[in-house]
Amino acid sequence: MSKPSASPRTEVRRKPQRAHHDTATIHAIIDQALVCQIAFNQGGSVHCLPTACWREGEYLYIHGANNSRLTQTLLEEECAVSITHLDGLVLARSAFHHSMNYRSVVIYGRFTAEDDPDAKAAAFKAFVEHVSPGRSSLVRPPSRAELAGTRLLRLALDEAVAKIRNWGVEDSEEDMAIPVWAGVQPLALTASPLQPEPGSGGRMPPAAPVFIGRA
Repeated sequence: MSKPSASPRTEVRRKPQRAHHDTATIHAIIDQALVCQIAFNQGGSVHCLPTACWREGEYLYIHGANNSRLTQTLLEEECAVSITHLDGLVLARSAFHHSMNYRSVVIYGRFTAEDDPDAKAAAFKAFVEHVSPGRSSLVRPPSRAELAGTRLLRLALDEAVAKIRNWGVEDSEEDMAIPVWAGVQPLALTASPLQPEPGSGGRMPPAAPVFIGRA
């Protein structure tokens, strides 16, 4: 397991004590993500778009249509990908010291295409398992035509950095006597009750990702 290389782009200048460069931390944050944000330059205009994502080994994967301008641009230009999990609201005694607890990753680089049909099929199976563990064995896999019409891109995790805040209030000493509640309001991603399609009655309900709780 290689460690992402340090670079000027992965140097955290604001609150550097929150930075993490180890592979295990970066992988763990990516593995709890269903969506990432991709910032890129297209024709002199800057864009930032959300898309589904998953990790296999040392790569972040996304997919899109073959004729998508987004996927073509990502093959031609470098980009920045961000993932953030909001874990809590930090409610301080002063307005200035309010904050949030979070886990985030930023990845820099250029996507490459995976064109081998078998590799694409394996990657999309991994995506279905990421979304709903065990589901890939229950549904129809992509056809050759569907695989041919979909572009699979991957981004090496060679240049990546994590940033984490996971502690409580940091009030100034002069604010400690203010008579107001202070602390952390934890937040978590939770699945709501299922909304089945007609004909799904009596079928085994799908599993949620292991990092998502059930209401």
